[in-house]
Amino acid sequence: MRLTHGMILVAVLALSACSRPQGELQLRDLRAFGAGPDEFSVLPAKPLEMPADMASLPAPTPGGTNLTDQNPLADGVAALGGRPAALSGQGIAASDAAMVRHVARNGVSSDIRMTLAAEDDAFQRNRSRFTKFRLFRDVDRYHEVYSSEMTDPYAELRRFRRMGVATPSAPPPERR
Repeated sequence: MRLTHGMILVAVLALSACSRPQGELQLRDLRAFGAGPDEFSVLPAKPLEMPADMASLPAPTPGGTNLTDQNPLADGVAALGGRPAALSGQGIAASDAAMVRHVARNGVSSDIRMTLAAEDDAFQRNRSRFTKFRLFRDVDRYHEVYSSEMTDPYAELRRFRRMGVATPSAPPPERR
């Protein structure tokens, strides 16, 4: 009788380890496992202000931005003395036009993002075949799947130094 209970328990644990949400692969597990709130999920709005001219207000767009929405990246650029308007996509900058022409001299694929996304999805599905078996939910599988695609930074550092390229100092490698 004890043996059957143990076998049932092992079978239930094995089946629960195989479960995962359908759809996209979940290589990164970024959920907060603590009991408290996630302090990064709440973004306070800027204070409301009455504009000088009501006609200067943008037309409301569903899912669009609001004047009181926070934009941390633009706020950081402004705080450092930059132009936050430069963050909005305005095409290729004049300073980069020559480089873009050189890179595109042999042709440019208009659907490169979709092609790369499909290839990456196939790569993830192929490499993460056995990462579905999880005993613990908070394990990050990203590095396990992409380990063959990563470069060794210290090997690259040694290679560049042998070639005579001036390289900055690097922290000592972590001991595992």
